[in-house]
Amino acid sequence: MSDPMLRVLFVALCGAAGLLPLALGRGSEAEWIFGVLAGLLFGLLVVALEWRLRRIPGKAILHALSGLVVGLLVGRVVYAAVAAFLVAFPPFIGDFAETLCVIGGGYLGALVAVDKGREFNFAGFIRLLKEEPRSEGYKLLDTSVIIDGRIADITETGFLEGTLVIPQFILRELQHIADSSDPLKRNRGRRGLDILQKIQKKVEIRVEISDMDFPEIREVDNKLVAMAKALNAKIVTNDFNLNKVAELHGVGVLNINELTNALRPVVLPGEDMRVYVLKEGKEYNQGIAYLDDGTMVVVDNGRRHIGQTIDVCVTSVLQTTAGRMIFSRLKEEAEAA
Repeated sequence: MSDPMLRVLFVALCGAAGLLPLALGRGSEAEWIFGVLAGLLFGLLVVALEWRLRRIPGKAILHALSGLVVGLLVGRVVYAAVAAFLVAFPPFIGDFAETLCVIGGGYLGALVAVDKGREFNFAGFIRLLKEEPRSEGYKLLDTSVIIDGRIADITETGFLEGTLVIPQFILRELQHIADSSDPLKRNRGRRGLDILQKIQKKVEIRVEISDMDFPEIREVDNKLVAMAKALNAKIVTNDFNLNKVAELHGVGVLNINELTNALRPVVLPGEDMRVYVLKEGKEYNQGIAYLDDGTMVVVDNGRRHIGQTIDVCVTSVLQTTAGRMIFSRLKEEAEAA
């Protein structure tokens, strides 16, 4: 039976439960009508809750339940500690205080468990007992890396640890770009805001919006460097100039472009590869191809093969600040040489 049919059957059974007094020969007509309506409403609420719970990760639910149980126990302990001071008051005061302690403990326990549960694991607990506690690692995101968008994919891999911090002045700059009259800038700004929303929706990633600001500093990049020094944080960027400025101030930088270059496959002179010649090169009779990661391949005497997939032999590799370039020639020419 499909899920929708099960939900309909469940709601119908809840509504039928309202007819139980009638089946037992008790209750008036108005009471069992009220019972049917109340049963149907209860069934719909349970179905809505079930639909919502399906969208919540199982770990978050487990953390919440565990925190709720611990919070209820802590609430009872707190009440037991203050019960002796309440004996002079009427009994209902003590009952009221007990109820508040239990409810408050359960609420705080569930919230704290959901918020901090992803940071806890058994291995981490054992390591915490053996090692000295360390400060949490903060990563500051600059405007360029947010608009770039690759940061969202990197966070999904789990290689980026700690808390991602987005300063308010970065958000204001993104908003300013998104409100630009230039269509290109406007689209870039909106893309950056969409990327932030995508990252925030991930339960396993901790994102904080910081109000820290430095009014005496006008440049956004300089504000970011000052904030990184204040928080002992690293800056995540793909801006070459910001990278250099941060390094001059002794601030750690995680450059997305450097990461991309490091992950590109290693190609050595003499290796063969198969490429698709896309266009003509700058020099005479050259053809240009690209690898899957965007690396440019210059093919000597490849102009006549534009629009074809051919085998080439690598002759040299040039590493530049903008990336890597591979120079090659036709395989048959390399074999004939």
